Amino acid sequence: MFKNLRRKKDIATLVSEHNAQPNQLKRVLTVRDLTFLGIAAVVGAGIFSTIGSACHTGGPAVSLLFVFTAIASGFAALCYAEFASRIPVAGSAYTYAYASFGELVAWIIGWTLILEYAIGNITVALSWSSNLVNLLHNIGIDFPSFLTTSYIEAQKAHTQFVTLSVNSETIPQSIIDLSNIYLSAPKLGSIPFIINVPAFLGVLLVSVLVYIGIQETKRITNAMVLFKVGVILLVVVVGLFYVSPQNWSPFAPNGVSGVMKGVSAVFFAYIGFDAISTTSEECKNPQRDMPKGMIYALLICTVLYVAVTFVITGMVSYENISTTGDFLAEIFNDRGLNFFGGVLAFSAVVATTSVLLVFQLGQPRIWLSMSRDGLLPQRFSTIHPRFKTPSFATFITFLIVGIPSLFLDASLATDMNSIGTIFAFILVCGGVLLLPKKEKVAGVFSLPYINSGYIFPLFFMVCVGLLYTYNPTFVKQLFTFESWETTRGNIPYLVYFLLMIVLAVFSFLKKLSLIPLLGLTTCGYLMTEMGIVNWERFLVWMLVGLLVYFGYGYKKSKLNKD
Repeated sequence: MFKNLRRKKDIATLVSEHNAQPNQLKRVLTVRDLTFLGIAAVVGAGIFSTIGSACHTGGPAVSLLFVFTAIASGFAALCYAEFASRIPVAGSAYTYAYASFGELVAWIIGWTLILEYAIGNITVALSWSSNLVNLLHNIGIDFPSFLTTSYIEAQKAHTQFVTLSVNSETIPQSIIDLSNIYLSAPKLGSIPFIINVPAFLGVLLVSVLVYIGIQETKRITNAMVLFKVGVILLVVVVGLFYVSPQNWSPFAPNGVSGVMKGVSAVFFAYIGFDAISTTSEECKNPQRDMPKGMIYALLICTVLYVAVTFVITGMVSYENISTTGDFLAEIFNDRGLNFFGGVLAFSAVVATTSVLLVFQLGQPRIWLSMSRDGLLPQRFSTIHPRFKTPSFATFITFLIVGIPSLFLDASLATDMNSIGTIFAFILVCGGVLLLPKKEKVAGVFSLPYINSGYIFPLFFMVCVGLLYTYNPTFVKQLFTFESWETTRGNIPYLVYFLLMIVLAVFSFLKKLSLIPLLGLTTCGYLMTEMGIVNWERFLVWMLVGLLVYFGYGYKKSKLNKD
């Protein structure tokens, strides 16, 4: 049985099976389209919502966190590009894992990617709803609050309100407002009736567009990208006139720990380039264009994020940056630029729509690949005869995203999404190390080989030395097992430390390629900063996935030879 869990599809088989498919997706995407898809997914909820809270906690130094995260994502992007050039079929990291690690890990990746696309898109849908409600409010249109709020968010705020009231602590206005919604909403029995209707409708409209076809999707996506990038550049140019350099001091007011608290929000902004790889089957020349699209999108988005972060932390002191979804519009409104604030409110709707669109595009194509391999029911690989899209998978994605968006809390979805994506990046980087060597072909991307035999062990030892020199308290605490609570909190760091030791040994013995190792190192570190609670939630999600696999996928797999 253990041998069957490692059953693989070699690259030649994957490509030949794809070419033999009677119903295939339309090949219409170019380098420009792929780059725009990446920007559409990366530049959205991050700039217009989640980085506000990251800047509030970490201060101007969050700009460096964007740079570090971009470097980690860049190493992962190069590994994705290597896989994309070898396996030009739909499926993203799932398909890549099937060729490198085998079926069990491929299933785990596929199950993880549900967090990245379906669960992550719930966060985007909630952000889209918030932006739309704010935009309509600015033009005098208001809906009942209990129809534009998530139940779990209102319930959590009411609990916080009660706790703070009992302790006679200051209560933020946002918590007061949500608590009032919880108390004043109509009741179904004893339960307040609170749902987020705009979030659901946004998912519905985007799902219809994705269902209709890739050609229509790419045209609308490209138009939205041009608009929102133009607005972001305008934000940077106009904002520079209102920058006060003293706001950049202190640069990291809460230290490294304050900056790293923004990992979830910042990494959430970067996961979009992975969505490019799900469209390999709809790309005209995937072996040449997919790597270019990924790298171009990542570079452009990093420049935009760093520029915006510097400008907004220069316009207003970090502690005064709002953590609400419309923080950018608030900053400009406070300076009398009400018209510009209105433009930003509209841009936020456009930006989050494009992210919603790309994520809804990605998830069905992963399920399409898993269904073709027998790990999901055959209906998930149904291609619409007219639109040439994975119709049933798109419909199921709509249900999985749309229904929870009516009541789910955004913070939970963001954290789960980020840890799932980082895990997928880690396995893609690790998978590249298992690929056989290939001859370079003109016009086809090839990951440069750099011998890590001496470089990586030396890099590891230097990092350990610097950590012990500048933060000896952390090192001592890491290996102190005085209580279960302390040990439990240190588990992510201990796992990471052991992983680095193993990688250092194997890099020396096997002369492994340096770029994938750096991808494992940087993405692994980001995963440690997600906290033990998110690790535990992720583990539960994985256990559920394994139950599904052994209950269905293991037996139904096309590679099953029992």
